[in-house]
Amino acid sequence: MTWASGGIPKKNVDVPVISVFLFLYVIGAAAHMALFQLNQRRGHKFLPSVFIFGFCMARIVTCIMRIASTCVPHNIRLAIAASVFVAAGVLIIYIVNLIFAQRLLRSMHPRIGWHPSISILFKALYILIGLTLAIVITATVQSFYTLRPRTRQIDRDLQLYAATLLTIISFLPLPILALAFLIPRKSAPEPFGKGRFRTKVAILLAGTVLICLGAAFRCGTAWKKPVPRTKPLPVYYSKACFYVFNFVVEVLVVYLYAVMRIDLRFWIPNGAKGQGSYESGLTVEKKSGDGGEEKEEGKDRGKKTMGSEEEALNGDANV
Repeated sequence: MTWASGGIPKKNVDVPVISVFLFLYVIGAAAHMALFQLNQRRGHKFLPSVFIFGFCMARIVTCIMRIASTCVPHNIRLAIAASVFVAAGVLIIYIVNLIFAQRLLRSMHPRIGWHPSISILFKALYILIGLTLAIVITATVQSFYTLRPRTRQIDRDLQLYAATLLTIISFLPLPILALAFLIPRKSAPEPFGKGRFRTKVAILLAGTVLICLGAAFRCGTAWKKPVPRTKPLPVYYSKACFYVFNFVVEVLVVYLYAVMRIDLRFWIPNGAKGQGSYESGLTVEKKSGDGGEEKEEGKDRGKKTMGSEEEALNGDANV
């Protein structure tokens, strides 16, 4: 009854465009999984690479669903699935950015960043993101199957809540970094990963701004009064806006994080906990299939791992 973002899907326009994004997400998924497997073989565990791989896989499903929905426009279930995946996939990038912001905060202010209340706050945010995802999926699905005005209004209120909250969460790395720089500190940031600290900050700022751009646009258009299908399609619901603010900004972040090697720059030792655990660059105790290894052997392995990371960051051909 009202216009949705992207307007009416058309085979001659939407299918070729979505196919391009499908190809880009496949390459992005392969790149981040390859980096994860490469690091695993070197004893270097970096889970955010798996998270971004999962995000790319979710977007691959999104593209497939949207192509199917475009080719079969009267299938309501495909339309619902396409709408849900468009809204849900980007949440993984929000979580990755929060993880990076937390690591930078702990590096600059270990006493604050490692405080139990801060850790609980970040965990609460992750839980809140999951619950909000469940709410928006329920509201979206229900809105397709009811014409009852009261129910539709409740569904819209829930969708507006989700859009607003998730936009705020997408912005959180920015105030976290701002506070980290504004709060006086007595010493230099605790080093972790590889590369300059300022480069890590710049990468997170660029990724956050791009993701915020898409989230803010979606939130702003969601708060606009619904436009009946009997009226012309608003500019902010055009196909160009839909693809730029949903897919282009996300693809840029996926490739930015792969090219800038976040797997090396934002890596921290396994089991890092408390002040000084980043700077050591070593895992105090590491278990193996044989029941464990000696502490000195773990240190030697840690040194070799850090050396390999530096070679990779400098463009070593073997890596």
